[in-house]
Amino acid sequence: MERYRMPPLTEGQQEQRPGTTGDQKQVISLSTEGHQEQEAGRAGNQRHIRLPLTEELARTLHAGDTVYLTGTVYTSRDAGHKRMCEALARGEKLPFDPADATIYYVGPSPAKPGQVIGSAGPTTSGRMDAYAPTLMSVGARGMIGKGARLPEVVEAMKKYSGVYFGAIGGAGALLAKCIKKAELIAYEDLGAEALRRLYVEGMPLVVIIDCEGNNLYETGRAAYLEQRER
Repeated sequence: MERYRMPPLTEGQQEQRPGTTGDQKQVISLSTEGHQEQEAGRAGNQRHIRLPLTEELARTLHAGDTVYLTGTVYTSRDAGHKRMCEALARGEKLPFDPADATIYYVGPSPAKPGQVIGSAGPTTSGRMDAYAPTLMSVGARGMIGKGARLPEVVEAMKKYSGVYFGAIGGAGALLAKCIKKAELIAYEDLGAEALRRLYVEGMPLVVIIDCEGNNLYETGRAAYLEQRER
């Protein structure tokens, strides 16, 4: 089992993460040029995929894969999730079609003049754990955030072929460069937590938990401890 590695460099812009020096430097690429959609087969542990996240596509992704994501994603945090689940409980439709949808757990800052969106880093995914299984039950499949998930969420992912992607915390301004379009679609009164439709290109992510329940946070830790004992 290989240890977790940051997404490899590609041609284009490279940004150094704040607060790193010497051999601790980590750089990520936010280039969207030259990215090409691959077929379902894996190419090492790097994937360039295009949404929507169908069940067939989800089953080709594995915990630890580096993914460069292109397509439409929807933003929502806990307040938006609560409203959506309440709407479903009343038998109402959601503001967007949840079938094969990917939801980014983010509350972006306001866009400055000339920008598509402000800083757009991931929020802690555990805030959505109470609602994620319900949204998966109506077709939503992809989730983007940071941090661990409860066992109930992992079981729902196994049941509904869900995938949990990890985004880089503390790099909201850089991740925003991958967002080419942003449109407010519902719950405007929630401000930053309103529902938005985004179009992203080459968004760098890592598959943290795949649809079989394999969890990089667990396997990566185990691999590290095993190496230390050698």
